[in-house]
Amino acid sequence: MVASPAATLTEHYPTDQLTIAGRTFRSRLMTGTGKYGSLEQMQQSIAASGSEIVTVAVRRVQTKAPGHEGLAEALDWTKVWMLPNTAGCKTAEEAVRVARLGREMAKLLGQEDNNFVKLEVIPDAKYLLPDPIGTLEAAEQLVKEGFAVLPYINADPMLAKRLEEVGCVTVMPLGSPIGSGQGIKNAANIQIIIEEAGVPVVVDAGIGTPSEAAYSMELGADALLINSAIALAQNPVAMGRAMGMATEAGRLAYLAGRIPVKTYASASSPLSGTIN
Repeated sequence: MVASPAATLTEHYPTDQLTIAGRTFRSRLMTGTGKYGSLEQMQQSIAASGSEIVTVAVRRVQTKAPGHEGLAEALDWTKVWMLPNTAGCKTAEEAVRVARLGREMAKLLGQEDNNFVKLEVIPDAKYLLPDPIGTLEAAEQLVKEGFAVLPYINADPMLAKRLEEVGCVTVMPLGSPIGSGQGIKNAANIQIIIEEAGVPVVVDAGIGTPSEAAYSMELGADALLINSAIALAQNPVAMGRAMGMATEAGRLAYLAGRIPVKTYASASSPLSGTIN
């Protein structure tokens, strides 16, 4: 039996776990539930990834949008932690209202103490870029109401710090636009956010391949959120497994520490004792 990626990591770093708002997780990969060809495919892909945090679009579940009928009942919520999200909200007011519905949905599904919300405020229909002002306004209100807020943002170090200051439990900078598969287009800003953050940094959106997932973790990100790259792959279950492995490989590499980059070559074998 092949050990899970998380188990492999904890063998080397047993105390290295992801903690968000006092709750601890072994996996550093969060996954989504949208865009899959079927509920069965979604179930198998999430299981293969090893993900312990699964984000659910509250509005789409509430309205039983195509692909979301029965979604809330399709997963075993005693094994995965629900991260309700405010996808589809264009204003801070909408996002606050949907976050409240998400908290009630989590309670109805047995997670009585779940106050997590992935905050998305996206008025831009073309590029799906988050509204920084609306996000900050909604975050301030939701923190006051006792939510553990995980805000989705552009890779803006100043906004990330401001959101941390108002009480958000993570910051979630995008790698590139949602669903674009462009990879990490703003590594320099993400690195600044990681260096300055006192809360976990979750790279969210744009990752298309396991190599990009590993690279994000090598930068020092605490976790990733990946949906489209898994759900829209030719084999989502295999891609889920690959993304789980890449997340752990990137984290392990970050903890291990890479070699310095040098201008010139350096022989792998010692030169002493060579035959003349």
